[in-house]
Amino acid sequence: MSDRNVDMPQTAPQAPGNVLFRATLTPYRSLTPRGFAALMMVVVFTCLGSALLFWSMGAWPIAAFFGLDILAIQFAFRLNYRSARACEIVEMTQEHLTVRRIAPNGRAEAFDFNPYWARLEVERVPDWGIIRMALASHGRRLAIGGFLNPDDRESFATALTQALASVRHA
Repeated sequence: MSDRNVDMPQTAPQAPGNVLFRATLTPYRSLTPRGFAALMMVVVFTCLGSALLFWSMGAWPIAAFFGLDILAIQFAFRLNYRSARACEIVEMTQEHLTVRRIAPNGRAEAFDFNPYWARLEVERVPDWGIIRMALASHGRRLAIGGFLNPDDRESFATALTQALASVRHA
């Protein structure tokens, strides 16, 4: 499991009210800020060289479009990094299973389940793995981990299923 997507430090306290399971699910972004700066330098120098070439050939209006290319790429990456601020925090005690969703704009929602009755529903495809996960209890369903890759979904599902089973058998 990748440490970037799922952070699941687990403790096993026995007293009620203590955290039995905690996981922070975050979207994976492979390009670091330093990598982004290097990529933008390559894009800027490529566009600048191409713009100068077209300018020297007398096609100066085309040079302006290379500036627009740089702006469009910068804007697309800013949106991508903004969406990476979203996360889901899954926390379970003996009495509560809470899922807090934090949107990219910082708005948070909390969903509460009884861990004794909650179950994790997974949808698997044979060659791909888990493609969907949802917590279900008393007719309510909450999709979770939609931005995780199949391997991270698998390890999260295993860990959460074990934690839910430990509450039922305690």
